[in-house]
Amino acid sequence: MSNRHLPVGTRDEFGPRAIRKENLIQMMSHRFIASGYERVKTPLLEYRDVFQPLTVRGEQPYQMLDDAGEAVVMRPDLTLPLARLLSTTSIQPPVQWWYVGDVFRVRKSLSGTYNQMTQAGIELIGYASIKAEWACLSEATRICEDLGLTDLTLELSDVQFVSQVMQALPLDPATASALQAAFFKKNLSTYQQLIAPLRAEPLYPFLQQWPWLFGEAATIFTQLAQLLPPTLLHSRLKPLQQTVAFLQHQFPQVTITVDLTSQPPQSYYTGLFFHAYASDSRQYLFSGGRYDQLLASFQQDLLPAVGLAFDVDALTDILPDDPKPALTLVYGRPSQWQEAAAVVATTPHAQLCLVDSLAEAKTMAQKYHAKLIDLSPKEAMQ
Repeated sequence: MSNRHLPVGTRDEFGPRAIRKENLIQMMSHRFIASGYERVKTPLLEYRDVFQPLTVRGEQPYQMLDDAGEAVVMRPDLTLPLARLLSTTSIQPPVQWWYVGDVFRVRKSLSGTYNQMTQAGIELIGYASIKAEWACLSEATRICEDLGLTDLTLELSDVQFVSQVMQALPLDPATASALQAAFFKKNLSTYQQLIAPLRAEPLYPFLQQWPWLFGEAATIFTQLAQLLPPTLLHSRLKPLQQTVAFLQHQFPQVTITVDLTSQPPQSYYTGLFFHAYASDSRQYLFSGGRYDQLLASFQQDLLPAVGLAFDVDALTDILPDDPKPALTLVYGRPSQWQEAAAVVATTPHAQLCLVDSLAEAKTMAQKYHAKLIDLSPKEAMQ
């Protein structure tokens, strides 16, 4: 029966995991507030056109029609609604916002992932300086440190690196597009066929090594210095090198890697982008980057912006359960409600015992391994 089952890709949340997730959200919210970010909240439902720039491979939004026949969706992204908000209000940037909320994406069946995800993140809108990237990365890394994640790896890349390489090659648009697609899909046989006519080009040795240019930052930069002309190397990779140096100085315990083979998570990214993961997680813990064309779908005036989002569910799944303190149950008769409530208010980890007899109260205390405070007059056991 459909009324007894959940839609595919959804789940109920209860028990220790639900408590752990709620505590995590509260901790992150307090951290963002303490850092000076302002809370922003957008509706769960948005018009479909808001998400036209969204590129989520293999996923679709939940879509429906409103009473006027317009297509609306359950938001699959939390950044684009902020662009819509800025374009329709008199809010003047720069702004530093934080948010927490659920996004919904219909993923491939049997993918082992959920269609409903909770995200918490920050957006720095109106800042063109590289300091905005550093602020995002610092905030996220410190949160991971506070959570006791000692094996964090930060993976950095740059959207424009691929396009600048393509522009430096003597290729027609169709061939360049096919080469880029084969590169991102890791279709190495097609990739090798497409670069074969470029053997006489100065960049050919680089093209041969390009699919494997990911790993420890210092090693990748050394390889690039040997494979790329100085103009291409410095024009695009300087911000990346500066960010690696900043992170290594600020967070020497974090592993920093560079990946110049990965595709950006969204088409609206324009510069540096990043992911973070821990060794015991199958999912990225947080991701983000720079998107300096944030308002491109809404108005002609563009704004520089940097943001990141935590996958709250992925974080929740790798954190240990919070220690559960010993419970105390306070039992009294209905006429003793105020007395019992006063005891609960002054007793750590106590709650009212909402049963009708002392016998039931003792059974409940035994079930939950709780201490029982009995305020009732002596009553006969039933």
